[in-house]
Amino acid sequence: MFRKELPIPESRARSEKYARWIGRAPLHVQVEALQIGAVYTEWIIPPDADDRHVILYLHGGGYVSGSVAIHKLLCVELANATGVRILLPEYRLAPENPFPAALEDALSAYRWLLAQGFEAGNIVIAGDSAGGGLSLAVTLFLCGTGEPLPAAVVCISPWADLTLSGGSHRTKASADPILYAKELRYWALSYTDEGNLSNPLVSPVYADFHGFPPMLIQVGSEEILLDDAVTVAEKAKAAGVDVTLRVWPGMWHVWHATGPLLPESREALAEISQFVRAHFD
Repeated sequence: MFRKELPIPESRARSEKYARWIGRAPLHVQVEALQIGAVYTEWIIPPDADDRHVILYLHGGGYVSGSVAIHKLLCVELANATGVRILLPEYRLAPENPFPAALEDALSAYRWLLAQGFEAGNIVIAGDSAGGGLSLAVTLFLCGTGEPLPAAVVCISPWADLTLSGGSHRTKASADPILYAKELRYWALSYTDEGNLSNPLVSPVYADFHGFPPMLIQVGSEEILLDDAVTVAEKAKAAGVDVTLRVWPGMWHVWHATGPLLPESREALAEISQFVRAHFD
Protein backbone atom coordinates (compact mmCIF):
# COMPACT_ATOMS: atom_id res chain seq x y z
CA MET A 1 0.00 0.00 0.00
CA PHE A 2 1.34 3.44 -0.94
CA ARG A 3 1.73 5.80 1.99
CA LYS A 4 2.39 9.45 1.37
CA GLU A 5 5.28 11.14 3.13
CA LEU A 6 3.86 13.92 5.30
CA PRO A 7 5.59 17.30 5.63
CA ILE A 8 6.95 17.69 9.15
CA PRO A 9 4.53 20.51 10.16
CA GLU A 10 1.55 18.39 9.08
CA SER A 11 2.91 15.35 10.91
CA ARG A 12 3.31 17.41 14.08
CA ALA A 13 -0.18 18.87 13.77
CA ARG A 14 -1.74 15.41 13.43
CA SER A 15 0.15 14.17 16.46
CA GLU A 16 -0.92 17.11 18.60
CA LYS A 17 -4.53 16.63 17.48
CA TYR A 18 -4.28 13.03 18.63
CA ALA A 19 -2.86 14.20 21.97
CA ARG A 20 -5.87 16.46 22.50
CA TRP A 21 -8.23 13.62 21.58
CA ILE A 22 -6.82 11.15 24.08
CA GLY A 23 -7.20 13.72 26.85
CA ARG A 24 -5.53 14.36 30.16
CA ALA A 25 -3.64 12.09 32.48
CA PRO A 26 -5.76 10.24 35.08
CA LEU A 27 -6.47 12.23 38.22
CA HIS A 28 -4.69 9.74 40.50
CA VAL A 29 -1.37 10.49 38.78
CA GLN A 30 0.41 13.66 39.82
CA VAL A 31 1.74 15.79 36.95
CA GLU A 32 4.09 18.69 37.63
CA ALA A 33 5.50 21.05 35.00
CA LEU A 34 9.02 22.42 35.28
CA GLN A 35 11.76 23.96 33.18
CA ILE A 36 15.23 22.45 32.85
CA GLY A 37 17.03 25.35 31.27
CA ALA A 38 14.98 26.13 28.18
CA VAL A 39 13.47 22.64 28.01
CA TYR A 40 9.85 22.20 29.07
CA THR A 41 9.58 19.05 31.19
CA GLU A 42 6.99 17.24 33.26
CA TRP A 43 7.15 15.00 36.28
CA ILE A 44 4.71 12.10 36.13
CA ILE A 45 4.37 10.68 39.62
CA PRO A 46 2.23 7.60 40.35
CA PRO A 47 0.67 6.95 43.78
CA ASP A 48 3.13 5.90 46.49
CA ALA A 49 6.22 6.54 44.34
CA ASP A 50 9.32 6.85 46.47
CA ASP A 51 11.69 9.79 46.30
CA ARG A 52 14.80 7.80 45.37
CA HIS A 53 14.04 6.21 42.02
CA VAL A 54 13.34 7.83 38.66
CA ILE A 55 12.96 6.96 35.00
CA LEU A 56 14.21 9.57 32.54
CA TYR A 57 11.94 8.97 29.53
CA LEU A 58 12.91 10.21 26.07
CA HIS A 59 9.98 10.30 23.70
CA GLY A 60 9.87 9.13 20.11
CA GLY A 61 8.83 10.99 16.99
CA GLY A 62 11.71 10.53 14.56
CA TYR A 63 13.57 13.50 16.06
CA VAL A 64 11.15 15.77 14.15
CA SER A 65 7.95 15.43 16.20
CA GLY A 66 6.71 14.15 19.54
CA SER A 67 6.05 16.05 22.73
CA VAL A 68 5.16 15.77 26.38
CA ALA A 69 1.46 15.97 25.48
CA ILE A 70 1.65 13.13 22.96
CA HIS A 71 3.65 10.78 25.17
CA LYS A 72 2.13 11.62 28.53
CA LEU A 73 -0.35 8.75 28.65
CA LEU A 74 2.26 6.19 27.62
CA CYS A 75 4.40 7.48 30.47
CA VAL A 76 1.42 7.35 32.83
CA GLU A 77 0.97 3.67 31.99
CA LEU A 78 4.69 3.08 32.50
CA ALA A 79 4.68 4.98 35.81
CA ASN A 80 1.71 2.98 37.06
CA ALA A 81 3.27 -0.30 35.97
CA THR A 82 6.62 0.39 37.62
CA GLY A 83 5.51 2.53 40.57
CA VAL A 84 8.39 4.86 39.65
CA ARG A 85 8.25 8.59 38.96
CA ILE A 86 9.08 9.63 35.39
CA LEU A 87 10.84 12.75 34.13
CA LEU A 88 9.65 13.53 30.58
CA PRO A 89 11.56 16.33 28.81
CA GLU A 90 10.42 17.94 25.56
CA TYR A 91 13.77 18.07 23.82
CA ARG A 92 14.36 20.28 20.80
CA LEU A 93 13.29 18.94 17.42
CA ALA A 94 14.75 18.94 13.92
CA PRO A 95 14.95 20.42 11.36
CA GLU A 96 14.87 23.67 13.35
CA ASN A 97 17.26 22.16 15.90
CA PRO A 98 19.28 19.37 14.28
CA PHE A 99 21.79 17.04 15.93
CA PRO A 100 23.16 17.40 18.57
CA ALA A 101 20.30 19.47 20.06
CA ALA A 102 18.21 16.48 21.19
CA LEU A 103 21.28 14.82 22.71
CA GLU A 104 22.28 18.01 24.53
CA ASP A 105 18.80 18.42 26.02
CA ALA A 106 18.61 14.78 27.11
CA LEU A 107 22.03 15.05 28.74
CA SER A 108 20.94 18.24 30.51
CA ALA A 109 17.93 16.41 31.95
CA TYR A 110 20.11 13.54 33.20
CA ARG A 111 22.66 15.90 34.74
CA TRP A 112 19.83 17.90 36.32
CA LEU A 113 18.63 14.73 38.07
CA LEU A 114 22.12 14.13 39.44
CA ALA A 115 22.27 17.73 40.63
CA GLN A 116 18.94 17.25 42.44
CA GLY A 117 20.49 14.44 44.46
CA PHE A 118 19.32 11.37 42.55
CA GLU A 119 21.99 8.68 42.56
CA ALA A 120 22.99 7.41 39.13
CA GLY A 121 22.27 3.88 40.34
CA ASN A 122 18.66 4.92 40.94
CA ILE A 123 18.10 6.37 37.46
CA VAL A 124 16.93 4.36 34.47
CA ILE A 125 17.00 5.95 31.00
CA ALA A 126 14.20 4.75 28.75
CA GLY A 127 12.65 5.74 25.45
CA ASP A 128 10.67 4.65 22.44
CA SER A 129 11.58 4.80 18.75
CA ALA A 130 13.92 7.79 18.25
CA GLY A 131 13.85 8.16 22.03
CA GLY A 132 15.16 4.61 22.31
CA GLY A 133 18.06 5.48 20.05
CA LEU A 134 18.58 8.70 21.98
CA SER A 135 18.69 6.72 25.25
CA LEU A 136 21.56 4.71 23.81
CA ALA A 137 23.30 7.86 22.54
CA VAL A 138 23.07 9.55 25.95
CA THR A 139 24.57 6.51 27.66
CA LEU A 140 27.29 6.23 25.03
CA PHE A 141 28.20 9.88 25.58
CA LEU A 142 28.34 9.35 29.35
CA CYS A 143 30.63 6.35 28.85
CA GLY A 144 32.96 8.56 26.83
CA THR A 145 33.12 11.35 29.41
CA GLY A 146 33.41 9.08 32.44
CA GLU A 147 30.29 10.53 34.05
CA PRO A 148 28.15 8.32 36.31
CA LEU A 149 26.11 5.84 34.30
CA PRO A 150 22.43 5.07 34.83
CA ALA A 151 21.42 1.82 36.47
CA ALA A 152 19.98 0.50 33.22
CA VAL A 153 18.61 1.43 29.81
CA VAL A 154 15.22 0.42 28.37
CA CYS A 155 14.65 0.70 24.62
CA ILE A 156 11.18 0.30 23.14
CA SER A 157 11.26 -0.26 19.36
CA PRO A 158 14.48 1.77 19.11
CA TRP A 159 15.45 3.65 15.96
CA ALA A 160 19.16 3.01 16.26
CA ASP A 161 20.31 3.04 12.63
CA LEU A 162 19.57 6.22 10.70
CA THR A 163 21.44 4.81 7.71
CA LEU A 164 18.50 2.39 7.35
CA SER A 165 20.86 -0.45 6.51
CA GLY A 166 18.99 -3.23 8.34
CA GLY A 167 17.40 -5.91 6.21
CA SER A 168 14.07 -5.57 8.02
CA HIS A 169 13.53 -2.24 6.24
CA ARG A 170 12.87 -4.41 3.19
CA THR A 171 11.60 -7.69 4.62
CA LYS A 172 9.07 -6.01 6.94
CA ALA A 173 8.09 -3.16 4.63
CA SER A 174 4.69 -4.63 3.79
CA ALA A 175 4.01 -5.81 7.34
CA ASP A 176 4.75 -2.61 9.27
CA PRO A 177 1.57 -0.52 9.64
CA ILE A 178 3.31 2.44 11.28
CA LEU A 179 6.65 3.24 9.64
CA TYR A 180 8.15 3.11 6.18
CA ALA A 181 11.67 3.67 4.95
CA LYS A 182 11.08 6.73 2.75
CA GLU A 183 9.64 8.67 5.67
CA LEU A 184 12.45 7.55 7.99
CA ARG A 185 14.97 8.72 5.41
CA TYR A 186 13.28 12.12 5.31
CA TRP A 187 13.40 12.38 9.09
CA ALA A 188 17.01 11.20 9.30
CA LEU A 189 18.20 13.88 6.86
CA SER A 190 16.18 16.47 8.78
CA TYR A 191 18.07 15.48 11.93
CA THR A 192 21.59 15.46 10.48
CA ASP A 193 23.49 15.44 7.20
CA GLU A 194 24.28 12.40 5.09
CA GLY A 195 27.91 12.22 6.17
CA ASN A 196 26.98 12.07 9.86
CA LEU A 197 24.38 9.30 9.74
CA SER A 198 26.87 6.62 10.82
CA ASN A 199 28.05 8.66 13.81
CA PRO A 200 27.43 6.34 16.81
CA LEU A 201 25.73 9.22 18.65
CA VAL A 202 23.26 9.36 15.76
CA SER A 203 23.12 5.65 14.89
CA PRO A 204 24.09 3.63 17.98
CA VAL A 205 24.30 0.40 15.95
CA TYR A 206 27.81 1.66 15.14
CA ALA A 207 28.74 2.15 18.81
CA ASP A 208 31.25 0.39 21.02
CA PHE A 209 29.10 -0.87 23.90
CA HIS A 210 31.90 -1.80 26.28
CA GLY A 211 31.06 -0.54 29.76
CA PHE A 212 27.34 -0.12 29.14
CA PRO A 213 24.86 -0.77 31.96
CA PRO A 214 22.27 -3.56 31.58
CA MET A 215 19.76 -3.13 28.78
CA LEU A 216 16.24 -4.31 28.02
CA ILE A 217 15.22 -4.01 24.37
CA GLN A 218 11.65 -4.69 23.28
CA VAL A 219 10.67 -4.75 19.60
CA GLY A 220 7.77 -6.07 17.55
CA SER A 221 8.34 -8.86 15.06
CA GLU A 222 6.47 -6.93 12.35
CA GLU A 223 8.30 -3.61 12.36
CA ILE A 224 10.94 -2.36 9.97
CA LEU A 225 13.11 -1.38 12.95
CA LEU A 226 13.42 -5.02 14.01
CA ASP A 227 17.03 -5.26 12.83
CA ASP A 228 17.96 -2.03 14.63
CA ALA A 229 17.04 -3.73 17.91
CA VAL A 230 18.62 -7.07 17.03
CA THR A 231 21.90 -5.49 15.89
CA VAL A 232 22.22 -3.36 19.03
CA ALA A 233 21.57 -6.41 21.20
CA GLU A 234 24.11 -8.55 19.35
CA LYS A 235 26.83 -5.91 19.47
CA ALA A 236 26.20 -5.14 23.13
CA LYS A 237 26.29 -8.83 24.08
CA ALA A 238 29.56 -9.22 22.17
CA ALA A 239 30.94 -6.35 24.29
CA GLY A 240 29.99 -8.14 27.50
CA VAL A 241 26.86 -6.14 28.30
CA ASP A 242 23.94 -7.75 30.14
CA VAL A 243 21.27 -7.46 27.42
CA THR A 244 17.74 -8.79 27.31
CA LEU A 245 16.20 -8.71 23.82
CA ARG A 246 12.49 -9.47 23.57
CA VAL A 247 10.96 -9.79 20.11
CA TRP A 248 7.18 -9.75 20.53
CA PRO A 249 5.39 -11.92 17.93
CA GLY A 250 2.90 -10.10 15.76
CA MET A 251 3.50 -6.70 17.35
CA TRP A 252 4.04 -3.40 15.62
CA HIS A 253 6.06 -0.26 16.39
CA VAL A 254 5.63 0.89 20.04
CA TRP A 255 2.52 -1.19 20.67
CA HIS A 256 2.85 -0.09 24.30
CA ALA A 257 1.00 3.09 23.34
CA THR A 258 -2.26 1.12 23.30
CA GLY A 259 -2.07 1.13 27.10
CA PRO A 260 -4.46 -1.29 28.81
CA LEU A 261 -6.32 -2.05 25.57
CA LEU A 262 -4.00 -4.90 24.55
CA PRO A 263 -2.76 -7.72 26.78
CA GLU A 264 0.58 -7.54 24.95
CA SER A 265 0.96 -3.92 26.01
CA ARG A 266 0.21 -4.75 29.64
CA GLU A 267 2.63 -7.67 29.53
CA ALA A 268 5.40 -5.58 27.96
CA LEU A 269 5.00 -2.87 30.60
CA ALA A 270 5.04 -5.51 33.33
CA GLU A 271 8.29 -6.85 31.91
CA ILE A 272 9.79 -3.35 31.96
CA SER A 273 8.67 -2.96 35.57
CA GLN A 274 10.36 -6.19 36.62
CA PHE A 275 13.55 -5.21 34.79
CA VAL A 276 13.66 -1.69 36.23
CA ARG A 277 13.04 -2.82 39.78
CA ALA A 278 15.72 -5.49 39.50
CA HIS A 279 18.40 -2.98 38.51
CA PHE A 280 17.91 -0.15 40.99
CA ASP A 281 20.45 0.12 43.83
